[in-house]
Amino acid sequence: MIQYGPTHLAPLAVFLVGAVAAVVLGRRHASRGRPTRFSRTCAVLVPVATVPLQVVDLLVNFDLRVTLPLHLCDLAWVAATWALWSHRPFPVALTFFWGLTLTIQGIVTPSLNEDLPHPRYFAFWALHLLIVWAAVYLVVGLRLVPRWRDYRAVVLTTLVWAAATYVFNVVADTNYGYLMRKPGRSILDLLGPWPWYVVEEILIVLAVWALMTLAARRWIGSGAHRVEAAVDVDDLPGGGREQV
Repeated sequence: MIQYGPTHLAPLAVFLVGAVAAVVLGRRHASRGRPTRFSRTCAVLVPVATVPLQVVDLLVNFDLRVTLPLHLCDLAWVAATWALWSHRPFPVALTFFWGLTLTIQGIVTPSLNEDLPHPRYFAFWALHLLIVWAAVYLVVGLRLVPRWRDYRAVVLTTLVWAAATYVFNVVADTNYGYLMRKPGRSILDLLGPWPWYVVEEILIVLAVWALMTLAARRWIGSGAHRVEAAVDVDDLPGGGREQV
């Protein structure tokens, strides 16, 4: 697929329309205070839209270098599904940070060798668009603002993923997470050579996530209190909320 060619511009247009719709719908649902039927329907639709195409890719077009679900986006859709279903702070934070910094890079500067009508083309766009839309709906729309403890948890989770994926890349001679070399054309071209661009990327991402946390908390203001002060725990005695 050619970056900014017709088959890239079309999903970019869909992305923008979907992002606006996610904000509008999120604002309408924000007063509900718990997962809505819409949110849980979307939670089901995410794996329905992504898993079958990934299975086809694994069975029909298997390539050890690109097919295994080891990119961070392959974990982000799981976080998005969990977050949409539960609205719990940790998966919401995962979806927010991963979706609006790392996954969105795949939308703006996709590294995709296949084009229409290859199944991997549809799998790629379904995966990336749904994750980012979920992040926009949950945080910008519903105002489910990450806490600093969620920021720290996401940082730790991401570093564990990076370490494990790097080891696999070394053993299998692959490049998942682009930890071994840069993709053909991306924002990583602005950074130094390997391995320094990996270190630079980690530091930049951690700083950007901290700024996103600070900005979101200040921007949301008092609307964030219900997320910071309460987590849905339906199975507690008497139900209701657990104060944290």
